Amino acid sequence: MTEAGAACCDDTRPALKDRPLLSFVDAVKVMALFKMLGNDTRVRLLHHLVRSGEATVTDMANTLGMKPQAVSNQLVRLSDTGMLSSRRDGNNVYYRVVNGCVAPLLDLALCLMEQEGCTPTRDGGRDE
Repeated sequence: MTEAGAACCDDTRPALKDRPLLSFVDAVKVMALFKMLGNDTRVRLLHHLVRSGEATVTDMANTLGMKPQAVSNQLVRLSDTGMLSSRRDGNNVYYRVVNGCVAPLLDLALCLMEQEGCTPTRDGGRDE
């Protein structure tokens, strides 16, 4: 796993267009990941962690206007994916994003919503 600001995944991976068609099993895994990310609280928690680098459950609860237990429950779901790690310091548990693909994925999602500066080119790149 990489730090949140690191490059997404690794450079040895082939481009998406050069990969074989997803198998049924891989497609189901991708679907499950998107389904898990299809929750506004989890997306906001990830964005907060990308922005802050590291945060406590209490900090995230205050920022999102939620109860700490509700935030903690969502963080467990995100941690189960390997996107996050945590450390305890006294009574506080600090969370941080450890998968370098999280920030670019959120950025691409915003790009898809905004449709500005993200017009695909014929070679698969982006006009910016």
